[in-house]
Amino acid sequence: MSDQVELTNPVDLSIGGMNGHLFRRAIHIAMSALPWIYFEWGREIADAAGTSNAQLVSMVIMFAILVEGLRLKLGFTIFGQREYEAHQVSALAWGAFGVGMVFLLAPTEAYAWPLVLSLSLGDPFMGELRRRGIDTRNVVIYSSMFIGAIWVACWFFFETPLWLALVFGPLCVAAEWPRLRYIDDNATMTLIPLGVIMLLEPFLLLLP
Repeated sequence: MSDQVELTNPVDLSIGGMNGHLFRRAIHIAMSALPWIYFEWGREIADAAGTSNAQLVSMVIMFAILVEGLRLKLGFTIFGQREYEAHQVSALAWGAFGVGMVFLLAPTEAYAWPLVLSLSLGDPFMGELRRRGIDTRNVVIYSSMFIGAIWVACWFFFETPLWLALVFGPLCVAAEWPRLRYIDDNATMTLIPLGVIMLLEPFLLLLP
């Protein structure tokens, strides 16, 4: 996320104004369907393409990188993107890369669902709290509770270890917080928690 976002209302930076901002939020929330597509239809799609699930995910990531490289080469933005994304890798591309890496490295429902939902729902939740002027302390508290609840729900539906909710609620919030000029929080919110999952996995043994 650019430093500019903290200094300016994100609606003012969005191509298309409020409509663009809402479209961006809708795309973010729609990413919540990706684990369902992957686990329900991934095998069939991969078989139809003559590849494995992992190969298909890798190809999608590489395609997203190529498209993003072309967009940057031409220097344009599309409806819903931020003005500064004309000259740096977009949040959408970072999100595609981060979610793709989740499916490559942690392809189980117990991990993929909470990691993806923490990004797709948690990030816009935090963004809207800030946009409404909520103070930093309360943003951290409310967001940690919200994302923790996502992990608790995944314990109920996908057998994610329950104690991870205590760790990953605050961790995902912390992962969103760095204000890096060229790396969007869509990357940090997936890659940092994913890295911690990979460190914990030898003790959890949920991966095939």
